[in-house]
Amino acid sequence: MTIEADGVARSAVYFIPSSYTGKDKVAVVFDLHGSHSNPEAQLNRSSWDKVAEKNGFIVVALQGSLPGSSTGTYAWNVPFVTEQKGGLDEIEYIEEAVQETKEDFCVDPARIYASGYSGGGRMLSAFLCSGHDEFAAAGFVHSLRAGRPVETGGKWGPEKANCSPARPISIMAFAGVKDEANPYAGGGKPYWQYSFNTAIQRWTELDGCTGNGDVKTTEGVTFSLYGTCKNGARIASYVFADGTHDWPKPAPATEAVMAAAKDSAASVTKVAAVVPAKPAFDANVDPASRMWEFFGKADSTDVIATAAPAKAKSGTGVASDCATEAELQGTTCENSQPINMRRSGQGVQDAL
Repeated sequence: MTIEADGVARSAVYFIPSSYTGKDKVAVVFDLHGSHSNPEAQLNRSSWDKVAEKNGFIVVALQGSLPGSSTGTYAWNVPFVTEQKGGLDEIEYIEEAVQETKEDFCVDPARIYASGYSGGGRMLSAFLCSGHDEFAAAGFVHSLRAGRPVETGGKWGPEKANCSPARPISIMAFAGVKDEANPYAGGGKPYWQYSFNTAIQRWTELDGCTGNGDVKTTEGVTFSLYGTCKNGARIASYVFADGTHDWPKPAPATEAVMAAAKDSAASVTKVAAVVPAKPAFDANVDPASRMWEFFGKADSTDVIATAAPAKAKSGTGVASDCATEAELQGTTCENSQPINMRRSGQGVQDAL
């Protein structure tokens, strides 16, 4: 996919599920890679394409404009914190990527989401803070920010004037206590500094959330949910006590093994099964799957923020017809053709 932004033709990789027909509107998740990586490597890391195939939505993996540490890798020109000379306008790129996707595919404009890992999540944070409202909800892995870091009275925190989201938005964020790249407790590189909890707290203020997060811990994983925020938004977080900067992966399923008593002529020993108490939540977390579940909650008791109506864009051809018809006719698009290509583009498979 080619995206024209900031006067430059830029690329992105997309994944189309096998169930896609081009007639029924589908959701889209934008996946932003970390520093010194690329879109293909990010899909291999996040497995968003696998979740998309199972659930029938499109994934678009975007690409940063800064050169990475090795050939074929990239980083993000994040406004105010990691901006570099020669870096392009990433905000415009993301905005144009959303618009291009809506024109090229049969997309539900109310179900457009985003996910970012590491530097990609910092970029996504900056995009939301800049006041853009393209996404109905967003997910962050080792990356949530709430404005550039500033030091006041010897304490680091987000600059409030640097983050003005368009509206309350649902957020799910993941963090590792042993993360040395983007430290859980704060510090690290100049662009990081304040803690994960400080970022969460600031977003609860921005979203107008109430309550204390209803914190629960199971098997070294702490889950928190602010379920009552303005505009139906929610803020959820997972903190891994032994988590590093690596993308969290589900642990292999464990099975309880009971020893059978030996029968004897004198008696039969009965072994009572010990049923453990049901945990407060499933600690075996797969971030992409868990984010998708979070994004899709839309009933009256568990609602995500409602996306703003899509902005109409003039154009001709099948692609623009799809977007226009999708907005006018509810759940279907007209004049759209099925797309057989499963994943576009090529990339470095072993990028960090």
